[in-house]
Formats: sequence, structure tokens, C-alpha cells
Amino acid sequence: MADSEADVPRPDDLETWYRLTDVRIQDGRIIYYGEPLIPERRLLDELWPAFQEAGYELKLAQSERSPGTALVAAPVEDDESGGIPWTNIGLLVTTVLSTLFVGATAWYFVPLGEVLSDPLVLLQAWPFTAAVLGVLLTHELGHYAMGRYHNVDVSLPYVIPFPSFFGTLGAVIRMRGRMPSRKALFDIGVGGPIAGLVATIVVTIIGLSLGPIEIPAAIVEQSQSGASVVFNNPPLLDIIASLLGEQASYSDPALNPHPVIIGGWVGMFFTLLNLLPVGQLDGGHMVRAMIGQRQETIAALVPAVLFGLAGYLHYVRGLSLNQSVGLWAFWGVFALVIAFNGPADPVDESSIGLPRLLVGLLTFGIGLLCFMLVPIQIQG
Repeated sequence: MADSEADVPRPDDLETWYRLTDVRIQDGRIIYYGEPLIPERRLLDELWPAFQEAGYELKLAQSERSPGTALVAAPVEDDESGGIPWTNIGLLVTTVLSTLFVGATAWYFVPLGEVLSDPLVLLQAWPFTAAVLGVLLTHELGHYAMGRYHNVDVSLPYVIPFPSFFGTLGAVIRMRGRMPSRKALFDIGVGGPIAGLVATIVVTIIGLSLGPIEIPAAIVEQSQSGASVVFNNPPLLDIIASLLGEQASYSDPALNPHPVIIGGWVGMFFTLLNLLPVGQLDGGHMVRAMIGQRQETIAALVPAVLFGLAGYLHYVRGLSLNQSVGLWAFWGVFALVIAFNGPADPVDESSIGLPRLLVGLLTFGIGLLCFMLVPIQIQG
């Protein structure tokens, strides 16, 4: 952080592209007053690398002192080096508790009364928690590692607790500042799906090797007479089970796949959603890096495809909202909203090269093996 004018960065090209009239330090930010000599977009492209190297994020702002545009250089935040990331830790602890609760009551069939009388019984569900959080955090840490490799300011993962189905809504990281290049954008975007898919396959193999668990007779009777939630298998899960000679589902209503397999299911489903080529999703970043600004054309088609899936299931297959019609309709609306923001906009628009293109195509191909027309349905 600049404390005096002697600490103010003055890149060699600053006054080549900007008619500088004054410099002020205010609340740790450096404000350069003057007038751009080139278009503002190009001005940022020219000056951003030098300011990033000096540890500053460069932005344009309306000048308050004179007509024209001011340059504002703010120190890059570094949540991890300045102290303990309490928000990340708090969300992680809360999500561990929510996944233990959901795992114990929904997947290990521990009665709620028993949980209330002895909360330690929740620890029975630790394999479920380890599986679900393992695949999600590995995915996000793949992004984190690639971000650090390319000197992009990224946060540690934020996991989101949710007391239903899996105990979590997933995990995210924050990227601050401009993206240096399409190569960096691609590596950060693809790092998560690749790491997450590796973890997903490992978790699925472990879950299949553990065999099924027995469902209590009372739960079986209740599911036969009332509503029950069915999670259909993605092709990748069935392929892994076939290669191992194991069963991924059971005709016997008294048997359920081991809860660890649900971690693999979650990894596959979240990978599929993240690979949608729109907005700030991994797929949006990857396609933006692979084909440049033409990504906007593909992103515009994504909501239409998702709405089309919902319409097909409802009007052709005759399925109701709770049989994945509502799921695809929701994601159609979500994709429509995030499409307006678009992916990160890299400074260097150089091509990512053939090897990265092939990695991207392979990742999208494996992602298609995670697709299910009807992922979740409620029967009865």
C-alpha cells in the first residue's frame, strides 16, 4: 500500500497513454487525475500488467476534480495472507454439520428422535460427508491452484450449507481483478472440472466397493405407500460400475447404494452444471478462452436448450415439475440471468493453442457422460 508519493507506482507507459495532471493518495488508493490519450479499453489493456505486477488493481472512474477520466489503483486484497479466513472456516464447519445431519437422517436412516437424544450418532455419516465435500472441495481447489499458478487473485473455497438432499448447495471461489490471458482463463476454468472428475471417479469406485446398505423395514413400507425421491444414474456412474463388475442400483427395495456413491453422483451432477458454457460457470470461461468472444453466441443458446429440455419432458414425456421439469426450467432462468454478465474478459486475446483446445474438448466430452435427462424424480 502506498503511504507517500514516493511509493506511488509510475509505469514507463503511464504518461505515454495518459496525460497526467495530478496524483493523490486516498484511503490506500492511488488516484491519477488526467485524460486518456487512447480509448479507455485499450488504456486499461496497456497499463494493467504493470500495475498488477506492482500489486494494484487498476480501474477507471469519473474524475471528481476535472472533466475526464481518473485512473484508480487499489491494492489487491489478499484474504489468505492478512489473517484467518473466518468466513470460509465458518461456512465449512456449518456445511460439515449439515452434511452429517442429512447423511445420517436421509442416507443412513438414523431416526430423528435418536439424533435429538444423542447428536453424536451423526458421526455415522462421516463417510457421506467426506465423499460429498471431498469432490466439491477438490473441484474448487483445482481452480484455486490454477489461479495461484497464473498469479490471479483467487479466494479459498466457500462451501454453501443446505439442510436437504446432500446437505450443501456446492462451493465457489471468488476471482478478483482482471484475467491476464485466455490461457490463464482456460487453465483456471478447466482446473476445477478435471480435479473434480478425478475425485468423483475415486469416490465412486470406493462407494461401489463398499456394497449396499439395508433400508429399515419401516422406511421401505413408507416409500411403497407414499412419495419417494429417486436419483437416476448418469452414464459415467454406470460405466464405472460395469468396469468394476459392481451394481450401481438394486431391484430389491430393501437395499440402497452405499451413501459414499452419492458423493460420486453429486460430483458428476455438479460437474455437468458447471460445464454449461454460459456466464461465470466453468464452461463459460472455458469456451470464452477456446473461441474468444464468439462464446456469446453459444451462451445465448444455453437457456433455450434448457427450456427445451423442460418443455420436452413436460409436453412430450408427460412428466410433472417434480420430475426434473422444474429443475431444467430453473437452470434455464439461471442461465438467462448469468448470460448477461458473461465470463471473465482476458487482457491477452492470444489463442490458447491446440493442446489446450483438445483438453477442453475432452473435458466437455466426459462432462456429457454426466448428463441425465431426468436426474431427480419424485415417485408416488
